[in-house]
Amino acid sequence: MQHAIISGIASYVPDDILDNEMLSHMVDTNDEWITTRVGIKERRILKEKGAGSSYLGIKAVSKLLADTGTPREDIDLLICATSNPDYRFPSTASVILHECGLKNAYGYDIQAACAGFIVTMQAARAYIESGLYKKIIVVCAEKMSSMTNYDDRATCPLFGDASAAVLVEPSSENLGVIDGEFHIDGTGLPHLLMKAGGSVAPASHHTVDAGEHFVYQEGRAVYKHAVSDMLSSSQNVMKKNGLTVDDIDWFVPHQANLRIIEAVGGRLKVPEDKVLVNIQHYGNTSAASIPLCLDEYKNKLHKGDKIVMTAFGAGFTWGALYLIWAINPK
Repeated sequence: MQHAIISGIASYVPDDILDNEMLSHMVDTNDEWITTRVGIKERRILKEKGAGSSYLGIKAVSKLLADTGTPREDIDLLICATSNPDYRFPSTASVILHECGLKNAYGYDIQAACAGFIVTMQAARAYIESGLYKKIIVVCAEKMSSMTNYDDRATCPLFGDASAAVLVEPSSENLGVIDGEFHIDGTGLPHLLMKAGGSVAPASHHTVDAGEHFVYQEGRAVYKHAVSDMLSSSQNVMKKNGLTVDDIDWFVPHQANLRIIEAVGGRLKVPEDKVLVNIQHYGNTSAASIPLCLDEYKNKLHKGDKIVMTAFGAGFTWGALYLIWAINPK
């Protein structure tokens, strides 16, 4: 059986930093309030004129190809996970493919909100295990600032812009994606969404004036479901694969809120030194958060390390992925 392994990883964040002190001059907030509630100190913002999520994705994919020495013509498929597409159509994947010169690859977008990386990895796994494709790029590109209301003190401290990409290839070794569990519950719709801009409420003077083209979030409801669902899906994946906390080398949760990360890790009884966290520097980068975190810590990861990842996002959609790392640090 062929397993789908991550054979390369790269990420990109914009140069411009928006820290808590800067935010305090934009909206009624302060560093202590933000830090104690969500654990975020700063986030990166893409300010290049006319640049969208594809710009971020192109940077990450280009670095991935260079770092792995992969010829562009060898890529079969590119899947882009994003909640912030450049346009309603065409796909952001098509823009990245064109700009990166991936002429032999097909591509499409997946919209699974903050769970985008693990959901897309499950799709890549299926293609690899079936033998349909041999070299797949999973890229998560999120210009979260494009949907952030910087007059809303409850949500504007949360989000940052980033991208990350992985190369997924087949291997006969017992490595890569081993198992995953995924769920969706549409009753979460009212608690976390962008109210306008789709076919239900197309853009109009009214929707713009009402501020309905930004993230709307009911924090308490989202927090409650996120902790419960990330915990249960992680527990289920571990149980199905005979894993105890001692067997896991690393736990990588979606970087949405430090309190959520601590609550899930604490209830799983994962030691703090096994939980990978970088939310303080980047905030919530939606689908990009888990691969961005993996890339930041890649020099601590070794071939054979057992990793459990979990995420929760709008939909509500959530799940967990069990992966055995296939790359030794350089």
